[in-house]
Amino acid sequence: MSLLLYKMTPSNDLIFLSSMQTIAAAIVIGVILHAGNHLACDFPKLVNSSDGDYDMFLKDDFGAKKPSYASLARGAEGVTGILMVIIMAVAFTLATRWFRKSLIKFPKPFDRLTGFNAFWYSHHLFVIVYILLVIHGVCLYLVHEWYKKTTWMYLSIPVLLYAGERALRFFRSGFYTVRLLKVAIYPGNVLALQMSKPPQFRYKSGQYMFVQCPAVSPFEWHPFSITSAPGDDYLSVHIRQLGDWTQELRRVFSEACECPVAGKSGLLRADETTKKILPKLLIDGPYGAPAQDYRNYDVLLLVGLGIGATPFISILKDLLNSIVKMEEQADSVSDMSRTSDLSNGSNDTPSSNKVSPKRRKALRTTNAYFYWVTREQGSFDWFKGVMNEVAELDQRGVIEMHNYLTSVYEEGDARSTLITMVQALNHAKNGVDVVSGTRVRTHFARPNWRKVLSKLCSKHCNARIGVFYCGAPVLAKELSSLCYEFNQKGSTKFEFHKEQF
Repeated sequence: MSLLLYKMTPSNDLIFLSSMQTIAAAIVIGVILHAGNHLACDFPKLVNSSDGDYDMFLKDDFGAKKPSYASLARGAEGVTGILMVIIMAVAFTLATRWFRKSLIKFPKPFDRLTGFNAFWYSHHLFVIVYILLVIHGVCLYLVHEWYKKTTWMYLSIPVLLYAGERALRFFRSGFYTVRLLKVAIYPGNVLALQMSKPPQFRYKSGQYMFVQCPAVSPFEWHPFSITSAPGDDYLSVHIRQLGDWTQELRRVFSEACECPVAGKSGLLRADETTKKILPKLLIDGPYGAPAQDYRNYDVLLLVGLGIGATPFISILKDLLNSIVKMEEQADSVSDMSRTSDLSNGSNDTPSSNKVSPKRRKALRTTNAYFYWVTREQGSFDWFKGVMNEVAELDQRGVIEMHNYLTSVYEEGDARSTLITMVQALNHAKNGVDVVSGTRVRTHFARPNWRKVLSKLCSKHCNARIGVFYCGAPVLAKELSSLCYEFNQKGSTKFEFHKEQF
């Protein structure tokens, strides 16, 4: 149950959220039918029953005196039922988009009724609901044998699962001890946290982990995509301020940060040399996500909107590490071959060429295309180091990166002509894009996704292309329909995977 609650945060899969909303709607319908049947049918029918029918059928259950409607509602069954309806109505209301996303503005102190915290804590009222439900089931009107009062049986399994999951998270968070190595706050209210990697923590690129900061809340866990690669000796996450918890997290770390020295990125930074004490972090994970299966495809199309680029940064770094290791292995094999040829020329012993380095499993992915679409120019500062590293070390051109800034008019428009000319001249002269400050050329407006997929079809005939998307729901529908369309008319097959927030 707690895992279900934690998953419903701004950086999560919309499919999961939709399923939770469907379950909530089913509960509402069930409550209306159940409570409505008692309040509008059973109670009036009992109160208005004839004396003969009451004495014959109901006297043993309700006493010699016929109860009134008010006395039935004041009984244990009525009180517990009404309280459960009220509590669930509160939780349901605070879980709606208007309250959860703070779209409704209340004056203080009623503003605390909106936001993720109100949603999160109100959902934990389920503990009271479960207690009331047990009492409600024990005090049944027409059932007296204890073994026929089976409510507790239906609750025992979910309660045990919930308690087990909470206990597992408690022990796992203590098992994975991390030490903060670096903190940076970037434009766009993005907080980057780099921490030590526990020896037992093994993950794949594209996966996520839960993070807790006791200085913000000792109870709340929130999931974030891991932006470091499995081969790195550290863990990193990039967190954008989108709600109550992330806002408070940024404030807590801002107090421990300082202005960066020359040559360092970010608005504020802190590391192990910082005099101020950094807040403590707990982690739990890793957990699976669609992007972790990227190695199953010949070609990758990675599309990230804003902070949705985070799962793909880890993939790009992992691909780059694999490329570098394969090149090092090829150089090693070449050196061994030359040494073997020289030794064979002087000594014709067959055993001299038996020694060979251990071969790594061949990388199936031949090409990766990364499209990062954002509205804010400062966003490019988040992963500047990664993009420059890929551009510098990927000599074979396996990874192709495209940055798109949507707040500028599209290329070819007269209103963006000047900046396009300056950008092109500077990139040709210095190899650096004036917009992003990286080696990756920035395009303006939004990509033409039909042209992007058409180009991939022409370039990679008969290939199996994995399309991974992380961002807002609107573009997911467009990409999904385009993948389906191109699959119907060509030999290149696109498989679409999405993570939405």
